[in-house]
Amino acid sequence: MDVPANNEQASSALVRIGSAARAAWPWARRVREAAGETLDSWMSSLLGEDFAERLQRVPVSLGSSGVDPFGLDPGWTKYALASAAFLHRRYFRTDVYGANQVPTGRVLLIANHSGQIPIDGAIIGATMFMDVEPPRFVRAMVEKWSQSIPFVSTLFPRVGQVVGVPENARRLLEQGEALLVFPEGARGISKTFDRRYQLTDFGLGFMRLAIETKTPIIPIAVIGGEEQYISVGNLDTVAKLLRMPSFPVIPQFLLPGGQLPLPTKYRVYFGEPMHFTGDHDDDDAVIEEKVWLVKATIQSMLNRGIKARRSVFW
Repeated sequence: MDVPANNEQASSALVRIGSAARAAWPWARRVREAAGETLDSWMSSLLGEDFAERLQRVPVSLGSSGVDPFGLDPGWTKYALASAAFLHRRYFRTDVYGANQVPTGRVLLIANHSGQIPIDGAIIGATMFMDVEPPRFVRAMVEKWSQSIPFVSTLFPRVGQVVGVPENARRLLEQGEALLVFPEGARGISKTFDRRYQLTDFGLGFMRLAIETKTPIIPIAVIGGEEQYISVGNLDTVAKLLRMPSFPVIPQFLLPGGQLPLPTKYRVYFGEPMHFTGDHDDDDAVIEEKVWLVKATIQSMLNRGIKARRSVFW
């Protein structure tokens, strides 16, 4: 490639490049628009005509940069929801119960956690968008360590997920959002198969937040996640070396295609709203009693749902 010998030649080269770029821009724009239209058509045929209609009905307050104060980007969220809706409607064939019990306005969604990777969060998000009226974008509280993972640290904020600190949660609820919290945290998602559907200890923060902001709590029981990846143990030493909350031992990974989750049938149960009053700064012992009520409710919902299902896969 020849290098321009002086500034005049360089300027002339830049002009030619600029002219070529301007000439190509309409073509590139048409290609992008056609690709977007094709993808939208594919999503409608796969997920139903109501997907695009519901997307238009979700209010989002965007700043001048095109994202909300926490980084949510409607464009990213659209395709993340499409992926979650595909898992929800096609792959896991989710049955949803009690969706009409979710109130409008701010709400805390409190659910059991399982499955080694947070597919259950995606399913709850898809359910809130596809099955609840009016459709909602769910904002989930994610672990701080997730911000150290390349790509994930960028993806999560763009699709509405927020680092789980009280200040963020409080602001989201003040904006009238639906906030998803897994009080078991990493302890819940990394349960081994022999402890499936046995709730671990709940944190207390969500209850203090609910009382402080006068936010109703919706208990949620998710069934199906515990069987998607069968974990027989956790390698704690390896987890510490990799700075991960757990390192599960999953034999199915050794099989062809075993990296995909098993196509278990998900069932999502929404309970009746729970309201709590008092002082959010009460002693832990007082808060623990209220947390126990939520935990016992979800455990009871899990027990009933497991008893009612005929099969893990259908």
